[in-house]
Amino acid sequence: MIEFSDDVNIHTVLTHFRVTAEDLQKVLHEALSKGGDYADLYFEHTINSSISLRDGEVNRTSSNIDYGVGVRVVVGEQTGYAYVENTALSDMLRAARTAAGIAHTPKQSNPVNITETHFPNYYKVSKSWEDVSVNEKKSFIERLNARIFEMDPRVIKATVSLNHSTSYILFFNSEGILSWDYRPMAIMYGGCTMEQDGKIENGFASRAYRKGFDFLNDDLIETLARESVSQTALMFDAVKPKGGEMPVVMGAGGSGILLHEAIGHAFEADFNRKNVSIFSDSLGKSICNSNINVVDDGTIEFARGAINFDDEGIESQKTYIVRNGVLESYLHDRISANYYGVKPTGNGRRQSFRHVPMPRMRVTYMESGNMTNEEMIASVKQGVYVDNFSNGQVQIGAGDFTFYVKTGYLIENGKLTQPIKDINIIGNGPKALADIMMVGNNLKIDESSWTCGKDGQSVPVGQGLPSVLVSKLTVGGE
Repeated sequence: MIEFSDDVNIHTVLTHFRVTAEDLQKVLHEALSKGGDYADLYFEHTINSSISLRDGEVNRTSSNIDYGVGVRVVVGEQTGYAYVENTALSDMLRAARTAAGIAHTPKQSNPVNITETHFPNYYKVSKSWEDVSVNEKKSFIERLNARIFEMDPRVIKATVSLNHSTSYILFFNSEGILSWDYRPMAIMYGGCTMEQDGKIENGFASRAYRKGFDFLNDDLIETLARESVSQTALMFDAVKPKGGEMPVVMGAGGSGILLHEAIGHAFEADFNRKNVSIFSDSLGKSICNSNINVVDDGTIEFARGAINFDDEGIESQKTYIVRNGVLESYLHDRISANYYGVKPTGNGRRQSFRHVPMPRMRVTYMESGNMTNEEMIASVKQGVYVDNFSNGQVQIGAGDFTFYVKTGYLIENGKLTQPIKDINIIGNGPKALADIMMVGNNLKIDESSWTCGKDGQSVPVGQGLPSVLVSKLTVGGE
């Protein structure tokens, strides 16, 4: 395998997918044969591998390959789409004719000139996964397993896994943009089960980056072992608090799930274009405290949600959604950008060549404010501090959300006291955003293995948050 690095030429990339420049032009010409406004070809070759350990033994390894091309034709706000799981010219032309069926006004389609486009690379690989043996990966799995058991004598079981993938991408559209990308991904997971006085608790930790084999190192092993064991140990002393409406301090990092689920989806432009989002009429208006800035950024080096260019050939960028409390921009793909008369923001993403792109988040976070974590906690007489979540869900239209909190603490008279666990945080996204009273100076990007689902598609994302004080949320406890 050849990494699609900056010094790889277009001939190498085309050879990888067994196509020629003339093939691309023929397929695109066929896609526009019935008069579409825009068309693109998205080639993908993805190699997925995994290895896992349970009960002290490596008990599962797997790998699979995905390969094909998707052909899209856009007419106004409508999309025609077809894909094939090979790159034979006859099959690609057939897919192009199918996608072209969305358009009904035949017109002269001139050949599209090819312009090679190079984008900045935010995830350069020093050693690709394809160059690594199973035994090399196995040693790290076994080391993490051993370290988890060494951390605490109460550990009775450990589950460890490593998943990695490499995606080779080739993109060509009716604007003549021809580009390619080499997208690595790696996820390592460490979980443990502990027993104390007949009581069983479970915990886990994970890390995910767009990296090659250099993802694996001693620091990663130590971090995952420490986090999984300490989280589990904390739960032996944790209780369910009394439920009700109260102030909530959300810890830096993992609490970014609030930003992603409760608020971020409502900023995706397709929901606003269709008047589904509660923010559909809020562009240019103040929606929260003037100290709040919310960003969606695809340019953070090695981040799980980073992309060099989106799946519509738009360069990745840092987009301010909220600046100084004012809703400044939605997250756009090409269709929504055309509808609003603005430039795309590089948020057109798809799960694979089998799917159409749509506005999706990349790495969504709130910038740091000027308060310390201690100052926020000290301001709360009775409330909770939460920092570890396992999942969440939201209704885009109303903005109502529920998050499951794995661990946290009671706040009593301005101090963290009893650990808490297994509670729900319930609220409304826009209201919660408006109810943020303090923003911490400790922004942290959560590096766990977050995946976002939308309309049947899943894509890797990142999120982050400084500590924030929300004046009131509903805590589902005893």
